[in-house]
Amino acid sequence: MSDYRTIQSPKLQQELQRPGYNYREYAPCENLVSHVACYWTMDFHADVGNQLHRIIPDGCVDIIVDRRSTSCWKAAFVEGLMTQFEVLSLSQTQSLFGIRFFSESAQSILKFPVSAFIGQHVFLEDIWGGEGLFMVEEVLSVDATSKIIEIVERKLNHLLSFDDTPSNSLLHSSMQYIYAYKGSISPLDLAEKLSFSERHLRRTFDRELGLSPKEMLGIVRFQSMLQELYCGTYSSFTDIAMKYGYYDQSHFIKNFKRYYGMLPKQLSKTD
Repeated sequence: MSDYRTIQSPKLQQELQRPGYNYREYAPCENLVSHVACYWTMDFHADVGNQLHRIIPDGCVDIIVDRRSTSCWKAAFVEGLMTQFEVLSLSQTQSLFGIRFFSESAQSILKFPVSAFIGQHVFLEDIWGGEGLFMVEEVLSVDATSKIIEIVERKLNHLLSFDDTPSNSLLHSSMQYIYAYKGSISPLDLAEKLSFSERHLRRTFDRELGLSPKEMLGIVRFQSMLQELYCGTYSSFTDIAMKYGYYDQSHFIKNFKRYYGMLPKQLSKTD
């Protein structure tokens, strides 16, 4: 089992979390740890003024439920893989609940390849039908996050117990290597370890995920670096960048700006 952990901007920049704006993460039950990276909530109250909410690529796919939605039909949707940062300017009160899935395991839950969700919001009802609508109704009927997680995990365990979706063993094996190497391996070396051609590996990733092995490696490497930064293992960006193979400072800064949207030295500053 992989020990890959994702991290998002509000955890790294905790100075941004203030009364009226709160982001939290929750661990899944043991049965779901190979599928669910975490559950998360984001709450914002408009009376505190506008707020920027930064989202960074993490190699995962999310089901997001708008807990303030007046319609169960449009309250939940799937958000596909991201390859660059996005900043939302929050001005209206919001309350979101998310389920973050590992990309290699998401199809067994979503019933469609992850590539089907690239660059678009797909409503949950469109992939789960009436069962999806029923789960959303249940989620919207309770207030406590613990109750929401109970409802969601009951549904996910049910889906997995009847799962007949053929898994792609090459994708799964590839991702386990990518996690194990924390993204610090070349696509060619990855293909050789799997005893497949780089071309075949690229085709598999494009078909299943909608992005290349090189792109996924870059995202996992960046996320792994941010995790070490968050844990306080390294005191400087130079040291941690070197560990993750960013030997060229301009390349490191370019990647950081693409995935995070700011310069490394700005990370500790308020947006």
